[in-house]
Amino acid sequence: MAEHRIADLAKARILVTNDDGIHAPGLKVLERIARSLSKDVWVVAPETEQSGASHSLTLTEPLRLREQSRRRFAVRGTPTDCVLLSMHELLVDHPPDLVLSGVNRGANLAEDVTYSGTIAAAMEGTLLDVPSIALSQCLLSPHPPKWSTAEHHGPTVITRLVEAGWPAGVLMNVNFPDVPHARVTGMELCRQGRRDVKDLLIDSRVDPRGNPYYWIGFRRQEGTPKRDTDLAVTQRGAISVTPLQLDLTDRRALKSLGAALA
Repeated sequence: MAEHRIADLAKARILVTNDDGIHAPGLKVLERIARSLSKDVWVVAPETEQSGASHSLTLTEPLRLREQSRRRFAVRGTPTDCVLLSMHELLVDHPPDLVLSGVNRGANLAEDVTYSGTIAAAMEGTLLDVPSIALSQCLLSPHPPKWSTAEHHGPTVITRLVEAGWPAGVLMNVNFPDVPHARVTGMELCRQGRRDVKDLLIDSRVDPRGNPYYWIGFRRQEGTPKRDTDLAVTQRGAISVTPLQLDLTDRRALKSLGAALA
């Protein structure tokens, strides 16, 4: 099987993006991480926050690409748009060797990955055959994110992953625990979990004119996840690393249905 490998990370072109927007603190953290690894860093991120955008494309209106400063651009679109524009327009003559997405404000664990624009940007990079890593900083609201944890450990995690390599068609999902960087217990390879408690909620309200409206929100609860999952790993203070594949085919169902429908 083909593998994603980078011969020399110090000479690699790195594309940095996110879903929290071009002004997000986590993006600045990831820029510093990337620049500690290579001098050839390009930032292309959404003009405004795109949390929950998942793997969506902007198809019904034009995309605007605005240069903020040297090698730093804002896109009026989704994280997927950012990666596409980078690959097919901005960096078409010299594509990136690595895509880094994040650092997201909040975890992308378990079923979060199906909603996340952070994951989607790494997914798009993977679809375009570029090694891609999504990075997120867990937090327990209303406490502020411990950005120093991601910034302190991020370079080592990325370097170790790049040195090891991973199969094509796979993206890496990294979550830093909500603990000070000195209390991180290590890095653990683990599978995607599934929450055993509901955390999505609908907050219904009424505006001054008597019309109903709604907010979708989160009520984070830890639950009791299985020990080998990303949820459990971050709960016990370690950095979770989960390989996510683009092929969503369920092999067991394929086999059982094949027999039933033959």
